[in-house]
Amino acid sequence: MGRYDRYILSQLVALFGFFSLVLISVYWVNAAVDLFDSLIADGQSLTVFLEFTALSLPQIMLTVLPVSAFVGTLYIFNRMIGESELVVLQTAGVSALRLLRPVLAFGLIVAVLVGILANLLSPAARSQFIDRSQEVQEDLTGRFLREGQFLHPTEGLTVYIREITELGEFRDLFLQDRSDPRIETTYTATRALLVRSETGPRLVMFDGLAQTLDPATQRLATIRFDDFTYDIGALIEEGGFRSYDLRELSTLALLTATPELAERLDMALAEMRFAGHDRIARALFVIFPPLIAAACLMLGTFSRFGVWPQILLAVALVIPLQMIWNITEATAVRTVGLHPLAYAQPLAGALMTAVLTGLAMRRRRPRRYGRDGQDGQGGDPMAVPA
Repeated sequence: MGRYDRYILSQLVALFGFFSLVLISVYWVNAAVDLFDSLIADGQSLTVFLEFTALSLPQIMLTVLPVSAFVGTLYIFNRMIGESELVVLQTAGVSALRLLRPVLAFGLIVAVLVGILANLLSPAARSQFIDRSQEVQEDLTGRFLREGQFLHPTEGLTVYIREITELGEFRDLFLQDRSDPRIETTYTATRALLVRSETGPRLVMFDGLAQTLDPATQRLATIRFDDFTYDIGALIEEGGFRSYDLRELSTLALLTATPELAERLDMALAEMRFAGHDRIARALFVIFPPLIAAACLMLGTFSRFGVWPQILLAVALVIPLQMIWNITEATAVRTVGLHPLAYAQPLAGALMTAVLTGLAMRRRRPRRYGRDGQDGQGGDPMAVPA
């Protein structure tokens, strides 16, 4: 790899890292806000919140990295044109194909990163995310361990605890059960404990009062008790059978999916096979947006007003590629056997890159001069080729 290749590649990697960090932070903040509302509101700790946000990062990175590679390439080549570096190289006779070589190496690096994320890290993180979500959903202790607040662990159940001791004992408990519309029961107790049993979690209350109201007759019945066991698990739905997400299955399982497996997981066979090939196609596709960005900027000439037309052209050319993916996905997930359509997007990107590279090479082809110092059209040999 020559000095030019190392220079461009180092610039691309540096800007790629910068833009990736910025975009990942933006996406992460948006995801973190939703997770914070759902987890902290359920009484989970900050550690659980950080764990969930970390498990969501691979999917965020999978979305952001292609965009960062494209934007970083546009920025680098726009700066090279503004500082006349690209003009000098083109004037010296460096072909467009030679100028795109470090961009191709950069695209291959990004493709490897996206391939690892799409086929290894993202499915594993998604699987762990679903497992932990189910564990948190079944964690009743986290829903109850907040003092001084009215909590609603499930529909029809209201809980208030004045104080929670260091030993986990509840002081001055209020619990209202409206799960049965025909009857409403309110429990108050001076002390209570949340314990687990073989049949599920139970709330043991001491020295309290149970008030039962019949809405139809408006009659109130009260019972005092020394100790009373309340079955929390009977009101709150447990996780039961674990459902699987398409994004957590391994690529090999998706590629070799059978009708029996699809039926057992309650998924569409066509969707499973398309998803497996799409992970491979996505890694292949990210090679081409940086090449498209660089080739588009090579089509223009140096201008004090910048190269905004070429930048807009690059953006406009990437949009149809995304539309191709949307169309192929909508078509392939409905019919078994159309999963090769997943590769339509990278093929279209490769074709577009080849056309733009050919146009850039024709536009920047150096002129040949005769012995008299004049070209075939009588131009000045010292002039910069247009």
